[in-house]
Amino acid sequence: MISITFPDGAVRQYEEGVSALDIAKSISEGLARKVLAAKINGEVWDATRPIKTDATLQLLTWDDLEGKSTFWHSSAHLLAEALEAVFPGTKFGIGPAIEKGFYYDIDLGDRQITEEDLRKVEVKMAELAKNNSVYQRKDVAKADAIAYFTEKNDPYKIDLLQNLQDGSITFYTQGNFTDLCRGPHIPNTGFIKAIKLTSIAGAYWRGDEKNKMLTRIYGVTFPNNKELEEHLFLLEEAKKRDHRKLGKELELFTFSEKVGLGLPLWLPKGAMLRERLQSFLQKAQIESGYLPVVTPHIGSKQLYVTSGHYEKYGKDSFQPIHTPEEGEEFLLKPMNCPHHCEIYKASPKSYKDLPVRFAEFGTVYRYEQHGELHGLTRVRGFTQDDAHLFCRPDQVKEEFMKVIDLVLYVFKSLNFTDYTAQISLRHQTDRSKYIGTDENWNLAEQAIITSAAEKGLKTVVEYDEAAFYGPKLDFMVKDALGRKWQLGTIQVDYNLPERFELEYIGADNQRHRPVMLHRAPFGSLERFIAVLIEHVGGKFPLWLTPTQVKILPISDKSQAYAEKVADLLKKSEIRAEIDDRNEKIGKKIRDTELAKVPYMLVLGEKEAAENVVAVRRQSKGDIGTMPLEQFISLIQEEVNSRIAAE
Repeated sequence: MISITFPDGAVRQYEEGVSALDIAKSISEGLARKVLAAKINGEVWDATRPIKTDATLQLLTWDDLEGKSTFWHSSAHLLAEALEAVFPGTKFGIGPAIEKGFYYDIDLGDRQITEEDLRKVEVKMAELAKNNSVYQRKDVAKADAIAYFTEKNDPYKIDLLQNLQDGSITFYTQGNFTDLCRGPHIPNTGFIKAIKLTSIAGAYWRGDEKNKMLTRIYGVTFPNNKELEEHLFLLEEAKKRDHRKLGKELELFTFSEKVGLGLPLWLPKGAMLRERLQSFLQKAQIESGYLPVVTPHIGSKQLYVTSGHYEKYGKDSFQPIHTPEEGEEFLLKPMNCPHHCEIYKASPKSYKDLPVRFAEFGTVYRYEQHGELHGLTRVRGFTQDDAHLFCRPDQVKEEFMKVIDLVLYVFKSLNFTDYTAQISLRHQTDRSKYIGTDENWNLAEQAIITSAAEKGLKTVVEYDEAAFYGPKLDFMVKDALGRKWQLGTIQVDYNLPERFELEYIGADNQRHRPVMLHRAPFGSLERFIAVLIEHVGGKFPLWLTPTQVKILPISDKSQAYAEKVADLLKKSEIRAEIDDRNEKIGKKIRDTELAKVPYMLVLGEKEAAENVVAVRRQSKGDIGTMPLEQFISLIQEEVNSRIAAE
C-alpha cells in the first residue's frame, strides 16, 4: 500500500500502481470526468500514470492552469495527427502549449498551406477527437528513438534527440500518431470538443535565422463550444484593439524599412503621448527624491565587459562599432545601468548621501530577429523609464517598498487594476547563467519576498526568470481582454556594485559596498504604450490623450467663434483642434468619433450668439449646451481626478 496526501492534508491508502484517475473515480465519477492531469509531488503527470510510492496529489481540471496547458499540449498532438492524415509526409518540429492554445512547427516541403487547408485540418481533428484515442506513454531507448524517426524521415525530431540522455526519452501515441514528448497528456482525445486553428506564421527552426523557416500553425481548443465562441469573440475584439492598427489610424507612430526594421518613428500625436507619460512619471519621481541624469547612446565595449552584459548577450546583440582608432570599439547602448554605475562613481559618497536615485528616460538598442519583431511590443530601439537606486544594505527594504508604491501609482492612474507580482528567481539548480555569490543572491531574493509580502501583493514565484545579475519583481498585468503582459520591474542587485567597485564611506569611516536597485514602472515606453492602446481600445484617459477637444463649426459663419473658443481652451491648457473642413457636420462628428477624441464642441450661429458650446462626449453623444467656462471646469475636473476613459 502507498499513502496519498491530498491538498487539504487528508491522507488515504491505495494499492501501489494506482493512477490519479483511479483515485478520482474512487471519490466521484463526476470528478473523474473532469480530471485532465495530476500534480504528483509537485510535478504534472498523466492522470493515467501509475503511482508507485507515497506521494502528494492534486487533481488538475480545466479550472487549473496546468490542466489547461496539458489540454492544449494534447491538442497540439491531435493537430499533428490530423496534419499527417491530410498531408502525408509532413515533417514535425515542436508543438507546445502556449498561454492561450498551442502551435505546431511543421515542414511541408514546397507546399504552402492556406486558410482552406486549415479548415480541412480542423474537420479532421474533430473527426479524430471523437475516436476517444488514449494518449499512451512509452519509455524508449535513444537508439530506438533515432531509428524510428530516421525511418519516418523526421529530421527535426532526430535533431531534438541529439541533446537528450538515454533513459530520459519517452514517446506518446494516440490513434495513428506517435511523437517524441515528455508529456504529460490528457487521458484521451474525447475531452477535446471545440477546435479552431487561428493563424499561420513562419518560424525558424530552433529560433535561428540560419536554419530553415518552418510553418507554424496556431490553434486553440476547449472542452465545450460556448467557451470557444467566447474566445473567438475576444480574438475579434483584440483585432479591433491591435495597437498596430490603432497606432496608424490615430496617427501615433509608423515604421520605415529605410530607417530599419524594429525602429519606430513617433508622429506628432504619438510624441505628445510619450511626452505626457514621461512628464507624469518625472513629476512623481521628483517628489520621491530622484535625480535626473542623461547618458549617451553608445558606450565603450569595455563598459559592458565589466558589467557582464557583453559576456551574456554580446554574440546575439548589435555588433561592436569600430572607430578609426585601432582597437577602439563601442556598442550601441543595450542598457543604462552600467552608465549609471559610472555616474555614481564620479564622486565620493558617504553613508549620509545614500540613497542616491538616478533616473533617465534612456533609449537602448537590442538586436531582435526579423521574425520576432512585432509592432511596439518587440522592437530594436526602445526607451526605458529607467532608474537605479544606490543604497545601504539597511535601506534596501524601505527603498524597494517605495518603488512598489510608485509602480502601483502608475497602474492606478492608467486603470490597470488586475495584476500579479511575479517573484522571478534563479533556476533552482543550474547557476551557470548568473553572476555573483550565493550569499548575495539569497539576500536579494529575501528582500523581494519580504517586501512583496508586507505590501500584501498577490504574488507567484517563477524560477529561472531572474536577470543574470539579480532577482526581480515583475508586474504581470491583465488588460481589458484578460490578456497578460509584463509591465514594470524592480530588481535587487548586489553584483554590479562589486563589478564596478562602487563604494561609500560608512559611519565607521570604512569603505562599504552599496546595494543597487533597478526599476522601470513602465518597462519601456514603446511596450507600455502598445499595451495601453489595446487596454483602452485607443480611448486614452482625458489627461493623456493628444487631442482632448475637437471643435466642429457647422459652417463658415461659425469659424470666427470656433477660433475664439480654441484660443480660450488653449489658454486654459486644454488641447483643442478645429475641424474646418468643408464637410457636413454629420461627417465631422463621425470622423471625430473614429479618431477617438473625447470631447466635441459643435458650434453654430446660435452658440456663437449666446456665447455657449454644444458638447458631445465620445461614444455617448450629446451631453448638453453650457457656457464655455463651465465646459473648461468640466475638463479640468476630469483631468485632475485622472478618470480613465470608459
